[in-house]
Amino acid sequence: MARRAGRGAAVWRAVVRSAVVGAVLGGSSAVLPGPAAVAAPDVPSYAFADDVRSAPAATGTTGAARLEPGATYRSSLQTRDTGGGAAGDTDGDTGEGQGKGRAYYRLELDGVSDVYVAVTAIPRAEAVLSPGDGMSVSVQDADSTTCSTDSVTVGAARSPQPLTAWGARELLPGKGLCQKAGTYYVVVERTGTSTGTGTGGADTDLADAQPWDLELAPVSEAPLAKAAATSVPEVWDSATPTPLVDEPAGVRGGAGFTAAAAVRQGVWSDEIVPGQTLFYKVPVDWGRQLSATVDLGSADKSSGYVVDALDLTLYNPVRASVKETGIGYGGSQKSASLPPVPPVGYANRYAPTDPTKSLRFAGSYYLVVHLAAQVAEGFGDGPYGLTLRVRLGGSTRAGPGYARQSVPRGFFDVGAPDPVLSVGAGAGAAGADAAGDGASGDDPAMKAVAVGGIGSGSVLLTVLGVWTLTARRRAAAQMRVNAQNPTA
Repeated sequence: MARRAGRGAAVWRAVVRSAVVGAVLGGSSAVLPGPAAVAAPDVPSYAFADDVRSAPAATGTTGAARLEPGATYRSSLQTRDTGGGAAGDTDGDTGEGQGKGRAYYRLELDGVSDVYVAVTAIPRAEAVLSPGDGMSVSVQDADSTTCSTDSVTVGAARSPQPLTAWGARELLPGKGLCQKAGTYYVVVERTGTSTGTGTGGADTDLADAQPWDLELAPVSEAPLAKAAATSVPEVWDSATPTPLVDEPAGVRGGAGFTAAAAVRQGVWSDEIVPGQTLFYKVPVDWGRQLSATVDLGSADKSSGYVVDALDLTLYNPVRASVKETGIGYGGSQKSASLPPVPPVGYANRYAPTDPTKSLRFAGSYYLVVHLAAQVAEGFGDGPYGLTLRVRLGGSTRAGPGYARQSVPRGFFDVGAPDPVLSVGAGAGAAGADAAGDGASGDDPAMKAVAVGGIGSGSVLLTVLGVWTLTARRRAAAQMRVNAQNPTA
């Protein structure tokens, strides 16, 4: 388990992202101590932000590219080079530590804002991984003081998947480190043992040596207009909520954080193939309490058992892992629920541990589902039916009162309901864009069309509605064809 254009173009992007191509040759379903060669299906690649910027990785602090809060960056994390050295490894490690890639990036920070940097690493689909393989992310000041550190591993299934960890420079009362304005560095490092170990033959060694793509998303949180309480609520409703049983509405999960499909309270149906990761976002206001359950449908055949077959992870708005759950799979339907988490509150940041500590913001929370590539070996290439049940408890409270806007603007606000999420999905729910380009109501082109339609009258709106529905049905039909004919 990992801990943790125009409308037409958007439709075709959805079709491409949902295409299922190729077959899967799995390794043993048992957890092995070393790497195992597992061929992954040609699943949709990770979807970077449309406006992503380039940030070349530096091998040290000198020349490190500057990251600006509010922007999203694409980079890469090198692994061991063909000469036996470690790309970016300047400390002369040898033995087990040899082969770890390291990348540096720079932040220029004021002395009043909290800054968070999420880093998502994307191992290649053909990568040969061990359970402990992953990455670490830390933030350091100019004097090498570590402000924060986080790490993530691929988990028992060894299935290549997006791995997300985060770093932070937080201004907390009574904390003497990393509190000043100045230059800070984000350090991303490859961890684990499968960094060019030479155990899988020439082809797998080459796959191991390939760099991992990185997505970096820095965010700045503004200070409060006036001091707020720092005591964490000691009592909250920790009972496991009953999953919703409404009729599901169709939705298509996105292939990345910025392409996450917008969902609200309700029951949602989707499909997933082995090796695929789906992203959903849920608006969670101050005082609300999110819970989620994921159901994986039964397979047409059964052979063996895959440990850690399906993962469900909850991330907060800055993409810090909040809670996770995972299930094994033997071919019969399975269900897994996230453990109960406290309501969202500003004072949660003063809690000593997670998940309370990470439930510190209102905004878009992310539900990320991954189906291990190894599932295909025993149970087929799929697609597999997926049902996501989302519930919001608690009651909305007033925000803490920021002194100014955070960067990006409105990042920690829930905002007005997305107009695309107006179709019912059972009691207390709002529907999603069933065509599923993963962006839901965030497509600027569609928003522009909607505004123009209002100004032009109801006739134009009717025409646009018929055209959009036709495009959605065609996209859905194409996705089904792709799934049923993977080599077509």
